[in-house]
Amino acid sequence: MNFSLRYTLALILTLFFTLSHAQKTKKETNNEASLYSGLKFRSIGPAFMSGRIADIAINPSNENEWYVAVGSGGAWKTSNSGTTWIPLTDDQSFYSTGSITIDPNNNDTVWLGTGENVGGRHVGIGKGVYVSYNGGKTWENKGLNKSEHISKIIVNKDNSNTILVASQGPLWSSGGERGLYKSADGGNNWRSVLKVNQWTGVTDIVVDNRDQNVIYAATWQRHRNVASYIGGGPGTKIYKSIDGGDSWKQLKIGLPSGNMGKIGLAISEINPDVLYAAIELDRRKGAVYRSSNGGESWKKMSDTVSGGTGPHYYQELVSSPHHFDKIYLMDVRVQVSDDGGRTFYTMNESNKHSDNHSMTFKKSDPNYLLVGSDGGIYESFDETKSWKFVNNLPITQFYKLALDDTYPFYNIYGGTQDNNSQGGPSRTFRSNGITNNDWFVLLGGDGHQPATEPGNPDIVYAQSQQGNIHRVDRTTGEAVFIKPYSGLDEQYERFNWDSPILVSSHDPKRLYFGSQRVWRSDDRGDSWSAISGDLTLNQERMSLPIMGKKQSWDAAWDVYAMSTYNTITSLSESPLDENYIYVGTDDGLIHSTTNNGTDWFSISVDKLPNVPKTSFVNDIKADLHDTNVVYVALDNHKFGDYNPYLYKSINGGKSWKPIVNGLPKGTLVWRIVQDHIDPNLLFLATEYGLYFSNNQGEKWIKFSNGLPTISIRDLAIQKRENDLVLATFGRGFYVLDDYSPLRSLNKENSRNFILFDVKAALQYNPINSGTSSQGASYFTSKNPPYGAIFTYNLPDSYKSVKDERKKKEKELHKLKKDIPFPGWNQLDKEESKNNPKIILEIRNDKGSLIDRIKGTTNKGVNRVSWGLSKPLVSALSSKSKNYQTSIPVKPGNYTVGLIESKNGKLNRVTNDKKFTVKRIRKNVLKNPLEDEIDEFIVKLIDFDKESSLVYDKYDKSKKKLSNFEQALRYIDEINSDLSSDIQKLNNQKNSIDVLINGNNSKKEIGEKDNPTISQRISIATRSFYGNSYGPTKHHMNSFEIAREQWEGLKPLIEKFIRDVESKIQYLENIGSPKIID
Repeated sequence: MNFSLRYTLALILTLFFTLSHAQKTKKETNNEASLYSGLKFRSIGPAFMSGRIADIAINPSNENEWYVAVGSGGAWKTSNSGTTWIPLTDDQSFYSTGSITIDPNNNDTVWLGTGENVGGRHVGIGKGVYVSYNGGKTWENKGLNKSEHISKIIVNKDNSNTILVASQGPLWSSGGERGLYKSADGGNNWRSVLKVNQWTGVTDIVVDNRDQNVIYAATWQRHRNVASYIGGGPGTKIYKSIDGGDSWKQLKIGLPSGNMGKIGLAISEINPDVLYAAIELDRRKGAVYRSSNGGESWKKMSDTVSGGTGPHYYQELVSSPHHFDKIYLMDVRVQVSDDGGRTFYTMNESNKHSDNHSMTFKKSDPNYLLVGSDGGIYESFDETKSWKFVNNLPITQFYKLALDDTYPFYNIYGGTQDNNSQGGPSRTFRSNGITNNDWFVLLGGDGHQPATEPGNPDIVYAQSQQGNIHRVDRTTGEAVFIKPYSGLDEQYERFNWDSPILVSSHDPKRLYFGSQRVWRSDDRGDSWSAISGDLTLNQERMSLPIMGKKQSWDAAWDVYAMSTYNTITSLSESPLDENYIYVGTDDGLIHSTTNNGTDWFSISVDKLPNVPKTSFVNDIKADLHDTNVVYVALDNHKFGDYNPYLYKSINGGKSWKPIVNGLPKGTLVWRIVQDHIDPNLLFLATEYGLYFSNNQGEKWIKFSNGLPTISIRDLAIQKRENDLVLATFGRGFYVLDDYSPLRSLNKENSRNFILFDVKAALQYNPINSGTSSQGASYFTSKNPPYGAIFTYNLPDSYKSVKDERKKKEKELHKLKKDIPFPGWNQLDKEESKNNPKIILEIRNDKGSLIDRIKGTTNKGVNRVSWGLSKPLVSALSSKSKNYQTSIPVKPGNYTVGLIESKNGKLNRVTNDKKFTVKRIRKNVLKNPLEDEIDEFIVKLIDFDKESSLVYDKYDKSKKKLSNFEQALRYIDEINSDLSSDIQKLNNQKNSIDVLINGNNSKKEIGEKDNPTISQRISIATRSFYGNSYGPTKHHMNSFEIAREQWEGLKPLIEKFIRDVESKIQYLENIGSPKIID
C-alpha cells in the first residue's frame, strides 16, 4: 500500500471516529438534558410596553390576519387583528427577524428574512431566509445563511417562484452574503444579481407593480465595531433594473454626488413612475428626493432626515396606497408629507410609543394604519388622530435585571431597550397570575443595569443610558440622581451605555459603579470616591481601524450611535472578602485588587488562551465559595466573532483556562452566575439560550425547558426561593421556580428514585379574579402552582401497555416496516386500568393520612403540586364524581412519601421528606369558633356518611319505581288498586324530592322556594370555600337546621324504600319480570 493511500485511509478513519464521537457526545448531552425536562421555565411577560417591531404584513385576503417580524423576538401571527397571538419560530435556530412577506399568489406562503434590518448597537443576527407553506406552522430554511441582516423580501406577483432578497450583510464584519439575491425556483437556488463590495449590502428594494422586471435598489455601505460606527461611503447608491435584475444602471441625475448613508425607497402604487428616496448624508444630515420619471432624474424636495439615535436606526420610507404623493418617513416621531416630500409635519403620536420602524395599510380602509415601533404595535382607525395599543405581545428587550427580597413574593427589575426600567412581581395572589397592571415604570429612558439593597426592598437603583444612575425610593416613587462626576481639572467620566453597578454583599449601603474608573460610595450614592485610576486603554477611537483601515475625518462617522468607549463594563466583589474586587472593560482588560483598590493587578484578555485582544468583558464574577476563583465571559461579536469565550481562574485572575465544553460554536456568552449552596452548579446566559454545569464548567448542558430560542442577556438567583430568573432580549422575563434539584441530580444518580427536599408551602387563599371580563386580549402570565411542590426523579418512565405498543409501532413506522396486529388478547389487556402509577402520600406530624395524589410518570425529573387541602369524603360509589369537597389543612409539619404502584403492588421507593405548611396573610378578625371547627368537620362527615348511605338506597328505589309502569305490561290482570298504589309511591317520591332539592316547577320559572336540606348543607360547607376564617354561627346553625330537617325526612325515605320493595315483591308474584334496577 503506497503512502498516499495509507494517508487517505487514515484520514477517513480519523474523520469517521471524530464524527462518531461528536454524534455520540451530542446524543449523550441531549439524553442528559432530557432528565431535567420536569423543571420548566415560566414566562412572566411583561407586555404592558411590548418591544421592537421590525416588519408587519397584513394578509390582503383576510385583513384580520397579520404576520409580525419582531426585531429580537421571532415571528408572530394573529388571526383576529391582535386579540390573540401565536409565536411561530420559537423552536428555530434564530430569534432575530427583519422582514416578513406574504406571497401575493398564495397567502398561506410566508417568507421570513432573519436578522434585524437596522444598524443599531444591539442587534441580533439572522440565519438566512425561511419560508412557510402553511401559514407559519412549519418553516424551511432556504439559504443565504451568511447574510446576517435581511432587510426586505419581494415575491413576484406574477410568478411565486421568483423572489428577491435584499441583504444588508454583516454589520460587525466584512463579507458574508450581502447585496441583492434572486431566485427563479422558489428559493432553492440563489443568484447574486447586485453586489458592490465587502462592506456594502442592499438595504431597500421596490418594484413597479405594472412590470415586475422593473426594480429599484438602494445599496448601503456601513460598518460598526466596539469603538465606532461609519454609516455611509462610496458604495451607497441607487440602482435600477428593467430586466428583473440581470443588469443594473446607477441612478445619478439630481442625486447627491458625495458619500451617502442609509436610503429608504418608496414607489407610488397610484403612479409607479413616481419614486421617493430618503437619503442620509454625512454628519446626520439628509434629504428627501422625488423622481417623476422612473428614477431617470431626481429633484431634492427638502432637507428632511430621520434623527434620534441616527438614520441608521430608522429611515424606512412608506408611500400611501390611498393618497398620491403622501409619504411617511419612519423616525423617532413619524414625519409625514402630503406633497411628495416638499414639506413635512410630525404625525400625531399622542398616547403612542416613539421610535417607528414599520407601517402598513389596509386596502379596504384608507383611514387605517398599522405601525410597528420600539414599543410594539399600534393601530389607528382615523388616519392617526388616535391610536390603539396592542398590549399582549411579551417581546420586551431586557439588558440587565435585579431581584429584591420582598416577602412573600419578590420583585423583578430590568432595564430595557427604549422601554424604561421596569419592575413587577415574580408572582401574585391572584389565580389568574400576573397582569399588565402589576408592572410599573421605575425610571425612564433606555433602562440599564438595576440593583437592589439586600434587606430593604424599598431602595432600588436604576439607570438610563451612559451611567445616569438614580436611587429610587419605592415608598414614594421619588428618584434621586446620584451619578458620580469628575473633580476639578479632571477629565470627563466615560460611562458605558450599560454601566455596571454593584451593591456590596458586606455592607448594603456600599455601592460600586464603573466609568473608566471604579467609584465607591458608602452612603447609597450620596457621595462618591474613586478607588482606581483609569483602568482602560484610554484610546482615541477616531484613530482606530474601521472598514479595514484607519479612516479620514471626512468619513461618515457617527458616534452619536455609539456607547462611550474605553469604559468599565463589569464589576464583581468577593462575598468572602470585601477587599477582593474584579473589573472588566470594553477594550479587553481584566483588573483585580485584593486590598479594595489600593493596588491593581491587570491582564490583557489576549493573554488568555485563544482570546482575541479586541474582546469585550461581558461579565466577571468572583466565586461565592473560594476567594481565589473567578470567572470571566468575553465577547468578540462586535468584530464579527460570535464564538464562546468563557474562562476560569483559580489564582485570583493571574492565569486562566477555558471552560467551553458543550457550548457550540457561535454561542456568544453574556453572563454567568454560581449557585449560593453548591459551588459546582453554574448557570450561563448565552445568545441562544441557557446552559448549566454541575461540575464548575467542565461540561455545559443546554436547558431549554419552557424557553424559546432567544438571547439571554442576564440572569440572577433569588436565594431565599432558589429561583433562577432570566432577562431575555426580546421575550421578557422567565423564571425557573426552585431549581434546587439541580444541585444533587446528575447522570449517575438519575438511575435511582429520588424525592427532593420540599420548600415550605405558603398557605393563603388565591384571589379568583379571572380576566374581569376584559376579553381574550387581556394579558396574563402564569403564577407557579399554588401549594406544596413535590419534585422527584424516576429512573425510567412508567408507560401503560398501550403506550409501549404505540412506541414500538412509531419506531417501526419510522423504519417503514410492517406494523403487526397486536392480537385480541393484547388489546383486551390494554383496556385494563391496572397501569403503573406513582403516588405521593401526604401525612401530618402525627402520622395521620391527609391525602394521596397521583404523580406524573416521566423518566427523569417530575414535578407536581398539592393544593394544601384534604378531601371531605365520607362515602364513595362507582358513580362518585371527580369533584369532591375539600378543606384547607392546618399550618404545621407534614411528610410526603413517594410510592410506586406496579403490577398490583405498592412499594415505597424513597425515604419520606418533611415539609412545612406556613400560613401567610392572616385575617384581621379571629374566628371565635376556631376551637369548634374540628368538631364541626366531624359532624359534617358523619352526617354526609349517614345521608349518603340512605340517599343511595333511596336513589336505587326511585329507579326501580320508574320501571313499575313497564312491568305492568307483563301482568295479565291489572286492578285499579295497583295503579293507585304506584301513583301513591310517585307522590311520596315527589314530596321527598321537594324537601331535599326544592320544587322543580318553581325552578323552571325562577320562583323563590323555601330553603331545602341541600341548600342548608351547601351553606354550611361553603364556609370553607375561599377563606381561612372558617364556619361562623350562621354556617353551624344552617347545618343544625338541615340535620333537624333530615331527622324528620329520614323516616319518610325509609318508609318509601320499604314500600317500593314490598310492591316489587307483589308485582313479581303476579307475573312481572324481576325488577333489578
